[in-house]
Amino acid sequence: MRLVVIGNGMVGQRFIEALAARDVDRRWSVTVLAEENRRAYDRVRLSAWFEGVSAEELTLAPLGVPAGVDLRLGEPATEVDREARVVHTAAGTYPYDVLVLATGSRPFVPPVPGTDRPGCFVYRTLDDLAALRAYAAGRTTGTVVGGGLLGLEAANALRLLGLRTSVVEFAPHLMPMQVDQGGGGMLRRRIEELDIAVHCGTGVTGVTDHDGRLRVSTATDLTLDTDLVVFAAGVRPRDELARAAGLPLGERGGVLVDDTCRTADERVYAIGEVAAVDGRCYGLVAPGYAMADVVVDRLLDGDARFGGADTSTKLKLLGVDVGSFGATTGPLDVVYADPASGIYAKLVLTDDARTLLGGILVGDVSAYPALRSAVGGPVPGKLADFLSAGAPAVTLSGSAQVCSCNAVSKDQVLAAIGGGCADVGCLKACTRAGTTCGSCVPLLRTLLDEAGVAQSRALCEHFEHSRQELFDLIRIRGIGTFSELVAGYGTGRGCDICKPAVASILASLGNGHVLDGEQAALQDTNDHFLANIQRDGTYSVVPRIPGGEITPDRLIVIGEVARDFGLYTKITGGQRIDLFGARVEQLPAIWRRLVDAGFESGHAYGKALRTVKSCVGSAWCRYGVQDSVGLAVALELRYRGLRSPHKIKAAVSGCARECAEARGKDFGVIATETGWNLYVGGNGGFRPGTPSCSVPTWTPRS
Repeated sequence: MRLVVIGNGMVGQRFIEALAARDVDRRWSVTVLAEENRRAYDRVRLSAWFEGVSAEELTLAPLGVPAGVDLRLGEPATEVDREARVVHTAAGTYPYDVLVLATGSRPFVPPVPGTDRPGCFVYRTLDDLAALRAYAAGRTTGTVVGGGLLGLEAANALRLLGLRTSVVEFAPHLMPMQVDQGGGGMLRRRIEELDIAVHCGTGVTGVTDHDGRLRVSTATDLTLDTDLVVFAAGVRPRDELARAAGLPLGERGGVLVDDTCRTADERVYAIGEVAAVDGRCYGLVAPGYAMADVVVDRLLDGDARFGGADTSTKLKLLGVDVGSFGATTGPLDVVYADPASGIYAKLVLTDDARTLLGGILVGDVSAYPALRSAVGGPVPGKLADFLSAGAPAVTLSGSAQVCSCNAVSKDQVLAAIGGGCADVGCLKACTRAGTTCGSCVPLLRTLLDEAGVAQSRALCEHFEHSRQELFDLIRIRGIGTFSELVAGYGTGRGCDICKPAVASILASLGNGHVLDGEQAALQDTNDHFLANIQRDGTYSVVPRIPGGEITPDRLIVIGEVARDFGLYTKITGGQRIDLFGARVEQLPAIWRRLVDAGFESGHAYGKALRTVKSCVGSAWCRYGVQDSVGLAVALELRYRGLRSPHKIKAAVSGCARECAEARGKDFGVIATETGWNLYVGGNGGFRPGTPSCSVPTWTPRS
């Protein structure tokens, strides 16, 4: 029998893979009509593309998987003729016995003037992201319309592109579909600490041209002058084919289906974001996967029904963990808020406080698995422990859902472990847990440990040792080269996993200059050229400016170099000046002029100390109580060139007002009236709440 699937997104791909796995008799001949020219990819992780993850890595399945499917890329359906049971495209016609609509959704752009101007984008496909990145080159500011899940993902993308970013949200707080006012307020605090401006409670009324840029007008007095605008204010079902074919639609869009995902036409099903089950469309991938499984079962004479969907979510947005499960408001709300640590927790209970109905977690979601699995029953421990101290030791029930994206329970994971799975990769392949958003991977490791499975700690196939064990071997044995290490403790010639790791270890232990002898072969091009290679193959040059302190003469030299070599300049968040667009043959001449002026490399490409940021301190600021610039300069000169397992960033603030954002760095120093407080372990979204130690007053310039 002939089956035509319109759409090859995440849900469409899940459907054809599930059908191929269960249709062992090959009863169905499958044709897929895809609008995009690329195979299905992971939209949940779309923003990872800006962090260097390739389009191929985001692809959900290799070419030809599943086998036997006629996949028509770049051939969207243009019409469905239900009477003739034929789907038309620009290239031909495709008859069907059963049709599955998996057309997904489209970005919602507010119906206001100016949204089609150059510089206005949506955030939905890899092509959208590529166009956005190309347009952002050389620009400085961006505005995101929408403060939900997609909007905050887009804001992070603009931030990764180096743009000063603003977010405009119509609702009174961020993520209104997942968290309440308190959780949204805490999330806003954490995001504003990243220098992202947040404007809630106002809608966009238009986009106009203004002095060569764009001006965003809102329903309040707020106007934003910006270089580009990204509309990420939600989605709407792609139901135009169904509408034209005469299928009934929901009040708010989407194709009306019953609990078997069948439309009013018995030969047409709808799944994913385009399907309106009892009038409701689901914008999450997990319900779409559940619908796909229901239709597969029905096509193979089963009796499965869609019984609703768990809309719980756990994700990290701009470095902030957010979790939402069950009801977010109810008879009894128990709330804990710690603004200093950026933590908000709310548990929703029945009025007798005996039954957990749902909850919201912001900042610390370690209790999410235990609480989510307990919905409908008693809280699995003391309320105070869950609200204020993260996750107490709780054993998850067998029915507890480990992976909400793919509806995988703890029992299913343990069954896979019992069947021989001994690592996370095998569990992913066997159960699909961890293959969508990846947030459950730490829990998979925990279940492997609890099951007594000894997981390999080997760095790669060439060494049986972990990275830490190799570090100890090199340090204790006095090993100075990679060849010496692999000859004594490894096999083969090494790979792109172990070679960079060993190079970092050797450099961290001070085995001479990194470009001397055999070590030079382990370094990448950045170390050889003292510059950072960019996406287009050109390089950026970052001269060291200790503490951000620079003389007018040196500032003029940087400007002259940028002008003479046609380089794009950008002042970084670490108070340095980046010079972009240098060709490799220009680098020696660029560095000659910079070195002659007294500059050296700022190690912006290396696993080393990058910068020590500072405010102006007591030398100029009326609030400063210590010489923050002097200490920042002294620290940077003392530790410049220090190699480490990862890049290190630091900052010094001259008073408690914290203008240098010292607590958000790997190590930070904040001045007090009597000395300095040292904070360790910031960066990456973490902010230490209390100082690691305090030291007496010290005047670095003396």
